[in-house]
Amino acid sequence: MLVAGIMKKDVVTISPMATVREALMTMKERGVRSLVVEKRHSGDAYGLIAYRDVAKAVIAEDGDIDLLNVYDIAQKPALQVSQHLEIRYLARLMIEYSVKRVLVIDNNELQGFVSDTDVVSSLIERALRDH
Repeated sequence: MLVAGIMKKDVVTISPMATVREALMTMKERGVRSLVVEKRHSGDAYGLIAYRDVAKAVIAEDGDIDLLNVYDIAQKPALQVSQHLEIRYLARLMIEYSVKRVLVIDNNELQGFVSDTDVVSSLIERALRDH
């Protein structure tokens, strides 16, 4: 099975110039725990910002959510794979790099998003189907 079969295409993005408060509000409004950070220009890379990044910057490092911008705390560049990659290789990459979220990029454009939950769910579904 390929990444294309499990990726989420409805990706919520945010400007790298947005404040961390705006990011938190967007997460709450859209019911997500992470956002894709948009590229600033064509040669730039996509990033990710998740609750964990906010907690680290704001709580652990005593940052101000109105003064910090998304680009200040985002994971950038985010791990990226092609939608044509087999899920087993994606799982290996996620384990090797200790990441929970991966962007799906083709032709340097965002196609979707895959979480560790998506990968595990697909593997369980396949195991139950094959049994």
